[in-house]
Amino acid sequence: MIRKVVFVMVFLALSGSLVFAAQGAGSKSSDLARVEPFTNNDRVLILAPHPDDEAIGCAGVIQQALAAGAKVRITYLTNGDHNQIAFIVYEKRLTLRKGEFIYMGEVRRKEAIKAMSLLGLQEKDLVFLGYPDFGTFTIFNQFWQAQKSFRSFLTRISAVPYKEDLSFQAPYVGESVLKDMEKVISDFRPNKIFVSHPADTNVDHRALYLFMQIALQDLSKDIPAPKIYPYLIHCLGWPRPRNYHPELRLAPPQKFQDNQIQWSEFLLTPGQLERKHQAILCYRSQTQSSGFYLFSFARENELFGDYAGIELIGQGPPEQKSTVFSGFSKMFADTHQTEEENVEQIPEGDGVVSYALAGNVLLIRVEKTKEPVHRFSITLFLFGQSSKIPFARMPKIRILANEHSLKLFDGKKIIKPEGVSIESDADEITLKVPLSILGGPEFILTSMRTYGGVLPMNTIGFRRIMVK
Repeated sequence: MIRKVVFVMVFLALSGSLVFAAQGAGSKSSDLARVEPFTNNDRVLILAPHPDDEAIGCAGVIQQALAAGAKVRITYLTNGDHNQIAFIVYEKRLTLRKGEFIYMGEVRRKEAIKAMSLLGLQEKDLVFLGYPDFGTFTIFNQFWQAQKSFRSFLTRISAVPYKEDLSFQAPYVGESVLKDMEKVISDFRPNKIFVSHPADTNVDHRALYLFMQIALQDLSKDIPAPKIYPYLIHCLGWPRPRNYHPELRLAPPQKFQDNQIQWSEFLLTPGQLERKHQAILCYRSQTQSSGFYLFSFARENELFGDYAGIELIGQGPPEQKSTVFSGFSKMFADTHQTEEENVEQIPEGDGVVSYALAGNVLLIRVEKTKEPVHRFSITLFLFGQSSKIPFARMPKIRILANEHSLKLFDGKKIIKPEGVSIESDADEITLKVPLSILGGPEFILTSMRTYGGVLPMNTIGFRRIMVK
């Protein structure tokens, strides 16, 4: 008999919903918490997926940290060499030659050096890793212990091509990225890390967050745990209005304006805001095609926030799935949490996903949309980590499921769904996933997307689930 099981309810944001034009415009007053003040003892690491993300998301923070006497270092996951549209607008010509993509990456590196010098940083404070723009999530998901490294479809490059970068000619595989990430963190030993958001719709932004999480776990015995400040750049219909509006503040996207993410903000002085604007202008290769978007972030504040961690305690046999999920609607209706129920509620829009642990089996229940759709299906990512097994050897599980079937992938390979099952009715889909399939993890990084036919409907960012 199950006496106590943790349920976690995650409301999925409707990614296809229309967004009010004024969303994110902000106001002169704000009830958001403030980013804690910087001191001369701080060591601040800014992790940027591409050159320009650090200026868009953290230019004010960078200036304030330096003014307080803190040490600041910036690390770029990619050189941003895959943005073909920006290249065409910037160079006013079309090209698909390998050397031209490398040239574009070098252009963006030089832009970053110039932009950061305006904020007070020197070139020695910048670390470029040079991994493939628009390819790092595929590397995280599929290229570990790989006989062949990832090869970018557009650039046709399979190793770091930039001689000035940290690991010139390092193959595009997960081990290379993780090694560099751990070196950056262990060498600098930051106590504060600003990183791209796990709910960002850009795959490189999500990948950087994931690599950071794995690196920090690997280094947890060697360095104190830093405080993490994720910054959001890409979210459907946000921020509004577009273009340069220094008189406005950023507000969290409408889909995140609740207690699922604890947001904080940094308020820029007029001088810091002007220097931020000038730093963004340094990225001419990007502003000529997307300035209306980049300048939308030059406002009175910068936003930071992450999902709360989830902890599941497994009790009872997995066969009692119906017992585990009984009373779910009642618990959802309750507005408070009791110690006996041990229920965590995390609102996130329409629809809901719930997680529970029964024995050594992870249970995932997905409510279907209220509107009838053709061929409702889900894609679920499950990345586990264990202190006993290197992450490179841990399974990288992706599950494709609908009402009638499921497929399991470990990286690129289809695997047998041993012990994995699916139950479906008119209202929900329930997956049962043995922890052994995930390599017996101590924590899991998971994300999900739902579909109606081939069209994506809802999505949630990566959440960290501790299992006991």
